[in-house]
Amino acid sequence: MPLSLLSPLPLLHSFPSTVATKSTVSRIRATPSNFRFSVVKATSENGNSGGRGNDREDDPAFNPFGFVTDNPSSRSAIQLPESPAEDGNVGQMLYRTEDKGREFGSTIKSGKLRWFVRETGSKESRRGTIVFLHGAPTQSFSFRTVMSQMSEAGFHCFAPDWIGFGFSDKPQPGYGFNYTEKEYHEAFDKLLDVLEVKSPFFLVVQGFLVGSYGLTWALKNPSKIEKIAILNTPLTVSSPVPGLFKQLRIPLFGEFTCQNAILAERFIEGGSPYVLKNEKADVYRLPYLSSGGPGFALLETAKKINFGDILSQIANGFSSDSWDKPILLAWGIADKYLPQSIAEEFEKQNSQNVKLRLIEGAGHLPQEDWPEKVVAALRGFF
Repeated sequence: MPLSLLSPLPLLHSFPSTVATKSTVSRIRATPSNFRFSVVKATSENGNSGGRGNDREDDPAFNPFGFVTDNPSSRSAIQLPESPAEDGNVGQMLYRTEDKGREFGSTIKSGKLRWFVRETGSKESRRGTIVFLHGAPTQSFSFRTVMSQMSEAGFHCFAPDWIGFGFSDKPQPGYGFNYTEKEYHEAFDKLLDVLEVKSPFFLVVQGFLVGSYGLTWALKNPSKIEKIAILNTPLTVSSPVPGLFKQLRIPLFGEFTCQNAILAERFIEGGSPYVLKNEKADVYRLPYLSSGGPGFALLETAKKINFGDILSQIANGFSSDSWDKPILLAWGIADKYLPQSIAEEFEKQNSQNVKLRLIEGAGHLPQEDWPEKVVAALRGFF
């Protein structure tokens, strides 16, 4: 093989600072355990070389990952050619993304805090209200497709960004908000009042940290809940804690880790069989690019949580002796953080009220990986 064909390879790596053109470089994924690479042909600006912008992406025979050709959402979500942060300049990335990711959303003042809340449907929706709560380190953007389709099915939907995340306020600890479970619960109560959400309503929860706080809030407010759906969330004392949250709790190292601008997108990709397209990754990284506030909010939340206590609350609180309302577990079985066994263990603790629905092809964020299957599960349940 001519040396000229080999020379670009040393420049290809998984670090976000790589500067590349759309016509020359493909995205390469590496897993720390085996350092395997998956290389997909790059796309030129005019779309003639495959990948994004090429009609072959809609061809069922075009199958870059081998198992998702029948999944329209995941096929469109897959990052085919481009390197993350392809422009390599924070200012350029901010300019490119500043108007993205605010579908169905507006800022709501609740007490001294400003929440960013997405809303679809109307108060007159015939089938009731659903509140969607995201986990860390993501945002309500992950629910945009699901809540849009659920409103089309007759539901009124809200999806807030938790305080400290997404486009909501990120107050400095010690100045009105300290990122504790109690404060998150109190702030969420006030937000529900401002939004005039009538009880009982449907609740959907997903993810770590603030996702867990959504479940402990439900345990303290059972009369406000009609039914609850849980997507990939730690549910038992045996639930593993991802390395990211362990790193955030290490003095000094946590302060460094929390300021990684691509932290959220890499966490999503790490728990999924798919890779985000740049335009979606842009939205998840935007808060961390805009200021240091989101990173320090995540840091404080991770430092304040007592994982053992929270998981015990959830496991015991939703057991058959304590909880008698319907629960749907819509579980992405390709989750690399929380194995399917966690969902099965949780189901056994309250088999009379818990219904397990496995979602093939979806990872830790099934609402992002395969929203159509999540919608199907929710419509059948609610």
